[in-house]
Amino acid sequence: MEPMAHLGVGIGWRPEIADAVERLSGLDWVEVVAENVCPGHLPESLLRLRERGTRVVPHGVSLGLGGADRPDPAKLAALGERAVALGAPLVTEHIAFVRTSSPVLEAGHLLPVPRTRDALDVLCENVRIAQEALPVPLALENIAALFSWPGEELTEGQFLTELVERTGVRLLIDVANLHTNRVNRGEDPAAVLDAIPLEALAYVHVAGGVERGGVWHDTHAHPVPPVVLDLLAELRSRVEPAGVLLERDDDFPPEAELAGELAAIRAVVTAGPAAPGRTATTGSGPSDTEQGAEQGAGPGTGQAVERGPVEESARTRVALGQAALLSALVAGTPVPEGFDRGRIRVQARALAAKRADVVARLAPELPVILGGPDPYREAFLSYAKGRPMTSGYRRDALDFAEDLLIRDLPADPAARRRLTTWWRDRAGAKPPRRIVRWARTLAGRAA
Repeated sequence: MEPMAHLGVGIGWRPEIADAVERLSGLDWVEVVAENVCPGHLPESLLRLRERGTRVVPHGVSLGLGGADRPDPAKLAALGERAVALGAPLVTEHIAFVRTSSPVLEAGHLLPVPRTRDALDVLCENVRIAQEALPVPLALENIAALFSWPGEELTEGQFLTELVERTGVRLLIDVANLHTNRVNRGEDPAAVLDAIPLEALAYVHVAGGVERGGVWHDTHAHPVPPVVLDLLAELRSRVEPAGVLLERDDDFPPEAELAGELAAIRAVVTAGPAAPGRTATTGSGPSDTEQGAEQGAGPGTGQAVERGPVEESARTRVALGQAALLSALVAGTPVPEGFDRGRIRVQARALAAKRADVVARLAPELPVILGGPDPYREAFLSYAKGRPMTSGYRRDALDFAEDLLIRDLPADPAARRRLTTWWRDRAGAKPPRRIVRWARTLAGRAA
């Protein structure tokens, strides 16, 4: 594999801290959530960073390459457009599933794939489809999980190793996620680092979280704890990473605290040499021609292990398992056999809370109309129990407002008029007539 281009120490760019990011001393690069930027209307802050020579890497969250369906060509094209617009050396995504197509359900969150042969076959084929469609190399991130799948056939290290060997995809290792999985799933981070092909490492994520009731929540809203920095040092003792990035998505601290966390990360990265002979490398060159010939290169071999198309029966088995799990998480159906029911309940509550939080950020008028954060949250969580998300958070906000109007809520007429106006302005339609609202309410009760 060719050496990975040096990135250095960076931070996740978010609109809330855009000004602070521009002022951070010694910042080498930034990562941006791909779905949060438009190629034709890039934020001025990102444009200024690019003009200064700061590299920008798009980080996707919605492809769902671990899902049973083949990747959506439109989503792949959108990710590729952002890579080109940002002049990015690579794009990154996650080893996760985020939706099912039968039934149509959206998790709004990254969920773990089962470490089985069927799931690995599906993932590898999906990755190869993505690699062929993207204009730059792809790296995939290990995710944090609250629960394990029953009947898994491979360890995390075996799963990631075979993924790389079969596709040549690069790895984005999140050391905070390794810690999360140590607490929540009993996995040994050192064993994972020993087992995976670190020659395929693209870069590293570092983030904070919090433990509640014996469960570690990967919040990206808390300071990076010493135990995560220790894991970064563990990784650094094995390989010299091309880049390390601090992620922060909520409860943003003062600029000085962000600078302090970056300084702590930089101190770990520069503390000492990596193990002899271990440097991060890439699986392919950046050009389209090279990508077609080389992006499948596996570590140490120069070529990926080619396999035939995935049997549809394997996709069907993965689809059935993921649909049963996601239905239990967001639609209240029974928890499938073999899962830890307590952990699934924790995950279900976390997904509903995340829906409420994201909708409030996307539509800040709704909490105001409903009388404040607490009445809004109570109303949204009540709605979410019977209405799984099927088409993303923006649609979810409209569906929530419509559901309230159907039930003649909020009770205050002035608030209801404001909600009607809000919904009509965004939905581009007239609110349901009273007779339609009655019919829908009755149908819902009958169901």
